[in-house]
Amino acid sequence: MFLDDLNPVVLALVGTSISLTGTVLGAAFSFFTGKAPKVKTQKMFLGFASGVMIASAIWSLLLPASEYAIEQNMAEWLPTAVGFVAGAAFLFLMDKLLPHWHAQSTAPEGLKSGIGKSAKLVFAVTLHNFPEGLAVGLAFALAGSAGGDAITPAAAIALAIGIAIQNVPEGAVISIPLKNEGHSKIKSFLYGSLSGVVEPFAGVIGAVAAVTVASIIPWALSFAAGAMIYVVVDELVPDASSEHTDLGTLGAIAGFVLMMVLDMAFA
Repeated sequence: MFLDDLNPVVLALVGTSISLTGTVLGAAFSFFTGKAPKVKTQKMFLGFASGVMIASAIWSLLLPASEYAIEQNMAEWLPTAVGFVAGAAFLFLMDKLLPHWHAQSTAPEGLKSGIGKSAKLVFAVTLHNFPEGLAVGLAFALAGSAGGDAITPAAAIALAIGIAIQNVPEGAVISIPLKNEGHSKIKSFLYGSLSGVVEPFAGVIGAVAAVTVASIIPWALSFAAGAMIYVVVDELVPDASSEHTDLGTLGAIAGFVLMMVLDMAFA
């Protein structure tokens, strides 16, 4: 397949460009509507994103991590468990340090700073996108290498598409509120798109690490999984289920099934 002929870093950029496209498409909603999605619709989107990320963490990251660990004659539970905890701890630390403002919140989080609300909104989504970019970059780099069959090219593409789909509402959640606060359509679009720019950077970091030190692969995959699950449990699920509505739950089931089917069908 064509992935075999490309440099791992190029592969990471190709994969993360797919997922980044979802964020850009969502940000483009600022050109067509000035209305933020209804609260119930937002909860459905949040639930959907959580379902996609949970399924990705399991099928696209943790299971391949255990396979790579076995290939490297390691106890499969060791890198998966330690890497998972490390990824969650990293996101926990970033959540406490990076100034950011979630769209569903009434106050900023992280260290106090003079950064404006617009930038803090972008940083909030950036926190989500870092583990996603790391996961996609790793998947594409490994799919194009001869280091094992745990992640196939088709599975890597399926992961990128799944992440791209759930990135669409994330881009809209940034751009539309900014437009409603008086920012121009173009500025709102740029801010919404900017939140996804971290994905290519994270993807390249993961790809370089994986191809430079093969033994790090199971740890890196598990790290990305832990970071993604932290985001899900810390923010997406609470926001999707606050003011109880079944739409968040149904969205989570739909997202989980979609990602699971994509990964299993193209494995």
